[in-house]
Amino acid sequence: MIARRRFVLTAAAGTVLPVAATASHVQVAVLIRQLVGDAKLAEGRVKLDLPVLVENGNTVGMTVSVDAPPGAVHSLHVYAEANPLPEVCHIRFGPRAGVPRIQTRIRLATSQTVTAIAQMHDGTFWQDSVELLVTLAACID
Repeated sequence: MIARRRFVLTAAAGTVLPVAATASHVQVAVLIRQLVGDAKLAEGRVKLDLPVLVENGNTVGMTVSVDAPPGAVHSLHVYAEANPLPEVCHIRFGPRAGVPRIQTRIRLATSQTVTAIAQMHDGTFWQDSVELLVTLAACID
């Protein structure tokens, strides 16, 4: 009987409740710096379309498009600074890719800034950001 109580108390003491881990603005800045290196991030060619007010963070419609001819975009990267895994998506385009535009749904942990970066085949980087408010959080399990 005592051995069973000791086991239950030991097991209960070792139980840790999950805590919602989130990235930070600094972590996202480091990831972006790893991507672009010393290159300059310009604004204007990338269009990140997200709702500014999100009722449910479990499914948020997102569209990213780049004002560039087909085949000019090497890759698209989307970062959400308050998600547990801040790199939401990374898409590469081949030389025969069509119009550089993606449309998908993402999960957002809480209110935050989402950033999209396009890497062009000529070595330039373009970005757009949206700051949004999430009323019902996701990514916490």
